[in-house]
Amino acid sequence: MLDPDLPPPVWVDTPAGLAALAAALAAQPVIAVDTESNSLHAYREQVCLIQFSTSTSDYVLDPLALADLSSLAPVFASITIEKVFHAAEYDLICLRRDFGWQVCSLFDTMVAVRTLGWPQNGLASVLESQFGVKLNKRHQRANWAARPLSPDQLAYARLDTHYLIPLRDKLAAELRTADRWAEAREEFERLTYLNGRFAPLHFDPQNFWGISGARDLLPREAAILRELYIYREHTAQRINRPPFKVMSEATLLAIAKTQPQTLDDLKPIPGMTDGQISRHGMHVLNAVIRGHKAPLPHQPHIEREDDEVLERYEALRRWRKGRAQERGVESDVIVPRDVLWEIARRAPRIPGELEQIAGFGPTRRAKYGEEIIQILKRQM
Repeated sequence: MLDPDLPPPVWVDTPAGLAALAAALAAQPVIAVDTESNSLHAYREQVCLIQFSTSTSDYVLDPLALADLSSLAPVFASITIEKVFHAAEYDLICLRRDFGWQVCSLFDTMVAVRTLGWPQNGLASVLESQFGVKLNKRHQRANWAARPLSPDQLAYARLDTHYLIPLRDKLAAELRTADRWAEAREEFERLTYLNGRFAPLHFDPQNFWGISGARDLLPREAAILRELYIYREHTAQRINRPPFKVMSEATLLAIAKTQPQTLDDLKPIPGMTDGQISRHGMHVLNAVIRGHKAPLPHQPHIEREDDEVLERYEALRRWRKGRAQERGVESDVIVPRDVLWEIARRAPRIPGELEQIAGFGPTRRAKYGEEIIQILKRQM
């Protein structure tokens, strides 16, 4: 994957290097951006690398080495500097969460690819088809918090942004030719709005009800599962590992059902290897004991949509599927799922009322608004 024809990227891990980077980016009309996080390797993930490319240079920023990255905030907030991402939503959430940055003036190459109906939209597939570049996907699961980075990791990280600006130019031209530019721009804008909507991370013991199969347990089994869930979370936090790497949800559920009393009782349970029993066995048995003594938990009520809303949504979903098939795109390119639900809930009666639906911009309203109103009228 190393390309001898490319000069090495600029590694930024000092205040002076950061100042130079911020100045260089501020002078650009378009920059490409990507991030790498350590979600598979830490209790609470964080952004461990930020890659930038301009038309002439590639930069790899080490945020773990710098206490203050606020000098980059104006770059991300600028409406005159276009930021090019591929599959931006997750990156935007991470940048907002870790640094408080709001990203304006976005171009998402994956959104553009999907709007055009290309058969594959992953970055590796797109780069290979358009530029003959092959990414080594094994680095997607790397621990990006570990230092130093290997030469292969550095090469992989820089390639995530190196080709995004020329790809952006190619896609922009094709969007205009296909008369889909305005539609794509609306989706870019919708993503920047979503950038500000993320839930603060906190542990809620009641979230054990989200484990598949938890709602089918007997009340006492549910109480045991809750104690196991709490133990797993506290252990993950203490050793700084993702909870699923401490113990799988399937294993927690099996323990809650079997209610083991001895270490030998743990051996037949899927996932409870000799190593797991050595590390967690006594703690698991104690959690089972606590679960037997704990008050019985009550299942939280699941809010259910009204039948009228469900009927409207299903009618809109069928319409959207047909429209997507006509255009050769995925359904949410026509109207995103959350927007379709909001239309079903609000049930607008005239096209003007569609303006109140967040994320349903003027291009989609002009293209699909009258059809949607007619579908809703037939449901009333």
